[in-house]
Amino acid sequence: MLTIFFFSFLLVMRKQVAYLGPKGTYAEKAAEILSDFANYESPIFVPCNGLHSVIKSIAYKNCDAAVVPIENSVEGGVTATLDALWKFPNLKISQAIVLPIKHALISSGKLSDISEVLSHPQALAQCSEWLSENLPSAILLPTNSTSEAVNMVKGSSFRAAIGSKALVTIEGLKELAFPINDVSGNCTRFVLLSDTKVSEAANIASFAFSLLDNQPGSLLKALNTIADLGFNMSKIESRPSKRELGEYIIYVDVAIDDINSIKTFELLKENLRPLCENLNDFGCYASKNINLE
Repeated sequence: MLTIFFFSFLLVMRKQVAYLGPKGTYAEKAAEILSDFANYESPIFVPCNGLHSVIKSIAYKNCDAAVVPIENSVEGGVTATLDALWKFPNLKISQAIVLPIKHALISSGKLSDISEVLSHPQALAQCSEWLSENLPSAILLPTNSTSEAVNMVKGSSFRAAIGSKALVTIEGLKELAFPINDVSGNCTRFVLLSDTKVSEAANIASFAFSLLDNQPGSLLKALNTIADLGFNMSKIESRPSKRELGEYIIYVDVAIDDINSIKTFELLKENLRPLCENLNDFGCYASKNINLE
């Protein structure tokens, strides 16, 4: 009886980490790396069907943490993640990594027979030039993930999927072309979302705000407030508020150099608040570049 209780206790203590599944996606690799950086001991990885499901799992506390893509070097911000950070202010970024992304065209058929290409919308966009040059007549079909797309084309002679080269190991599939992404330096930043801060030196602070009023110079005042404290903005992006046309949420990343920068960031938020209707702090965290080769 004691053994069963102890085993159940260990299962409870293990962190559950949600990610965009099924298995074989870059998100799964990111989840493994970020969980290791966060010192999660023997985490339980939970693949989810669709990015919204991943975000809801952490927002509604069905999992302890979640790994989601937030930005791609080619396609920019991942809108579902940005919108979720604003919608669920309890979500915090505790870690981030940048993974190089190299896509392969995978199928059971021949390149000359392909009339449909399936993949996640971001992957399709990242390979759009290659597809227009090599498969100009192919129909592009979006899926929830690259791994889902690869599983859907198994056994088909006219369908191909864009996904990780590692997925070619699935029986009956082969690599038709690699790499096919339009930009050789294609990379994606993945973040670990949780309600607990990971103890590590930060190099990025992320936040978003909506302006108190939409008057000439309002945004400039907010940006000048950031610049006046010496912060370098590494990213600035806007998203519709979804309340009315012409109203936007401004997402900003600033570089954090040392502990003094973190203290100054607290002052930055104090100075910004009088200019903002809402201001959400997503956290100060470490972001690392990862080489998968």
